[in-house]
Amino acid sequence: METFFKIFAVVFALLFGYAIVVQFNDPDALKWILIYLTAAVASVLFLLKKLKSVIYFILMAFFLVLFVIYWPETYEGVQLDHGMKTVNIEEGRESLGSLIAAIVMLVYGLRTRFLNKSKV
Repeated sequence: METFFKIFAVVFALLFGYAIVVQFNDPDALKWILIYLTAAVASVLFLLKKLKSVIYFILMAFFLVLFVIYWPETYEGVQLDHGMKTVNIEEGRESLGSLIAAIVMLVYGLRTRFLNKSKV
């Protein structure tokens, strides 16, 4: 089971790193680079067992707030074509990316809490 969580953390660290790279052409790039950088760093710190579960739960709450804030007024999907994109599509992507990060932080938090309880 430990191997699964190590692979999980590496995969999500890489995915959040990729999310950082694709933000560079975004109008609000710095904000989203920092958001995804937070998720990537949390993934690496999970891999290294450096954070307490409460930190992951706080990060989960942060990402859930972002999910709610950025949910578009009208959901139009998350098309990846290079044509004209709407604000709703952009907000849908940002919102769903935040939801993914929240779920990942929940997994990290639960796993960290479980490991700490099993050591007692």
